[in-house]
Amino acid sequence: MAASNINRVVLTGNLTADPDLRSLPSGMPVCKLRLAVNTRRKQGEEWVDKPNYFDVTVWGKQGENCANFLSKGRPVAIDGRLEWREWQDKETGKNRQSIDIIADTVQFLGGRDDNGGGGGGGYNNGGGFQPRSDVPANVDDFAPSATPAPVGAPTSDDDIPF
Repeated sequence: MAASNINRVVLTGNLTADPDLRSLPSGMPVCKLRLAVNTRRKQGEEWVDKPNYFDVTVWGKQGENCANFLSKGRPVAIDGRLEWREWQDKETGKNRQSIDIIADTVQFLGGRDDNGGGGGGGYNNGGGFQPRSDVPANVDDFAPSATPAPVGAPTSDDDIPF
């Protein structure tokens, strides 16, 4: 039986700098993001946030969109994979290595004009859920169901919903 390999990363955090968009000689856009993701740890009697920093690479049109619509402080969700690379430092001649995150998808969170507001998550200023759809909701779908039968009451096959 062959072993299966899984290389998957899912992160949510905030950008620590504006996106850096460049192009390869072939014209392919590549965007670099720096993401801060907090981990909660107990220090003495208090819980504190410890930031972890990750370099993220986003290729193609998605990278262009990141450069156009994201900025420092903006919350994002990243789904991607780890990629190990090795190179020789030009100044010291020493071999160097790093692990980068290659994003398959980047989801913009929060509002466009704020750094963490609720625009993208479907919530408004401190309030309840605001549906974000062009299709009106059928309020009949949310009507309370009939009162359930008392425990031990006889049921028929007609009462089963499947």
